[in-house]
Amino acid sequence: MYVRKTQRRNKDGSVVRYVQLATNRRVGGTTQADVLLNLGREDKLDLDSLRRLVASLNRYLGDTDVDVAEPLGVEGGPLEVVASRPLGAVWLLDGLWKLLGIDQALAKVLDARRFRTDVERALFALVANRAVAPDSKRAASEWASRDVVIPGAGEIAEQHAYRAMDLLVGEDTQSAVQEAVFFAAANLLDLEVDLIFFDTTSTYFERDDADTADGALRRYGHSKDHRKDLPQVVIGLAVTREGIPVRCWTWAGNTSDQSVIEQVKADLRAWRLGRVVTVTDSGFSGEANLACLARAGGHYITGVKMREGSAKAAEALARQGRYQHVRDNLRVKEVRLDSDPGRRWIICHNPAEAERDKLRREQQLQAITEELDRIAAARAADAKKARERAAKAGLKRAVMPSDAPHRKAECALRDHPSLGRWLKQSTTGRLSIDRAKAKTEANLDGKYLLATSDPDLTAEDVALGYKNLLEAERAFRTMKSTLYLRPVYHRLDDRIRAHVLLCWLALLLIRVAERRTDLTWRTIRTELQRIHQVTLAGPAGRLEQTTQTTDTHERIFKSCGIPMPAKLSGLTTAE
Repeated sequence: MYVRKTQRRNKDGSVVRYVQLATNRRVGGTTQADVLLNLGREDKLDLDSLRRLVASLNRYLGDTDVDVAEPLGVEGGPLEVVASRPLGAVWLLDGLWKLLGIDQALAKVLDARRFRTDVERALFALVANRAVAPDSKRAASEWASRDVVIPGAGEIAEQHAYRAMDLLVGEDTQSAVQEAVFFAAANLLDLEVDLIFFDTTSTYFERDDADTADGALRRYGHSKDHRKDLPQVVIGLAVTREGIPVRCWTWAGNTSDQSVIEQVKADLRAWRLGRVVTVTDSGFSGEANLACLARAGGHYITGVKMREGSAKAAEALARQGRYQHVRDNLRVKEVRLDSDPGRRWIICHNPAEAERDKLRREQQLQAITEELDRIAAARAADAKKARERAAKAGLKRAVMPSDAPHRKAECALRDHPSLGRWLKQSTTGRLSIDRAKAKTEANLDGKYLLATSDPDLTAEDVALGYKNLLEAERAFRTMKSTLYLRPVYHRLDDRIRAHVLLCWLALLLIRVAERRTDLTWRTIRTELQRIHQVTLAGPAGRLEQTTQTTDTHERIFKSCGIPMPAKLSGLTTAE
């Protein structure tokens, strides 16, 4: 490192000189100056403070013999490490937060209000906590204040965090923030919004009872987490084909998938996105929902239930035709029905999945056959014993016990979650394999049925577009595992909505980071958490220094378009 001087000439001809602390580095075969710290104008430097700092640095390095002039009455001392906190991951998230304009969106929404605390910084701290070290809001406040470096944020108390959450979901605030963030991200990332993928999930509350008040969120309902014993909320998520989440919704836990499409359509239509094709799974394929998605020039691609579908779905599956090879494990066939001219039906077939379906069914039928044989053998043994008892008692007719073990086995087999579907029961109560159903299922091996109202997309585009619906499912997995969306401990509806929105913002930031670096967030987080900010302090002053970075760190920041953290910062000198 060395001291570097620069100058600037004013309009009146005077020259102003500046002093900088710099180092040289080689870039593309040439040497360039890398400014570490701007010390200020040369004519306004506090030379005594700089001398005291130099003396402390010399003592820290062990060079006690170096003679550095110090003002009388000032007692110098070595610099000591007083703190070391992770910086890298939060620095990247903060850069993306500002790059996407989230800070400006929040400032615009909250512009008319005045607060003693920085609401935007408090919200960013909560979002960063979800992405880096998810925990409760109380623990997140302590984490942001003591365990990590949040640029521009001071002490964040627990009440500040809850106040910021309440403001985030205030009247018109939530939709305004989501809209501003979406358009900023769309312009920055050049997002393709011609296909919007929508899906829902549920998340539950631990050790809580359902609310009985009208309009309350915490209700019992169909749990996609298989926790029907706990109250829950339903969460909707819209993502682009690149996996970027563009909007989220929170509904009561007893909300049906069939009842939310109209609101989703209305909310997205308010953004005036132009021509949009909405992609949903079979849970949203009701006729009313499809009609809603097709209104106002919109279109849809939806999965259709083959086993419980409509007569039109059955008619489409029965049509003959030749499959078109799209990829190694995907073939498609388009079918049109005279009874439904405005809709196209796409039958997709995966040969590899068909083999797996066939093998799984054969294994289940084999298990059923063995169990039925065992039950028959047990029944024969019981009958033999009953006849022997009748003969000894001089009875003409044997009496079978009502609680014979094979009766319990038959009930268990009939009620089995996967094997029971292949059974039929006679009028006498006997079980047997439903061969007709097995044959029908064999015709559906490896197949799934799609319907679309778009007249221009090819059958291949429809099939591949539907496969991208997995991005919505992947987003939910990330929210539940990486971001710890569940379980939820909040009781107030606004706090519940704010918690979901914070997870959505965190998901947005990490998806942008993943897309720009082609790395998983787990890898990015692990690498960047090795960058620390070390605080040195002594009688001469205070200095914050960033630990040495690697080529991997530089590639991550460069790919995301975020500048590296300053090597030296926070320089303060003793008075």
